[in-house]
Amino acid sequence: MKVKLLLRERQSLTETAFIEAVIWHGSRPVSGRDHDYKYSLVLVAEGVCVLRYDNEAGKGDHKHVAGREVTYRFIDLSTLQTDFWNDVEVWRAEQ
Repeated sequence: MKVKLLLRERQSLTETAFIEAVIWHGSRPVSGRDHDYKYSLVLVAEGVCVLRYDNEAGKGDHKHVAGREVTYRFIDLSTLQTDFWNDVEVWRAEQ
């Protein structure tokens, strides 16, 4: 399968927290997904992953929040990024 990198970004939020976002576009869906995108959007604080949206093969779209894995309904890339940033803002407000 041919894969194209669409986004690779790392952004500091504070001295001890950052986000990292990586999105690829493939030529066909992979097991567990009905779309052609592979992604990993992560929030790390003080060396610990506190939020992660990803869709590894076989598991489908999901997110990890507070140590729990929850199914995520992928609509499109714009919504994915909006949902992730909304969760980041919720986390920031709680800090």
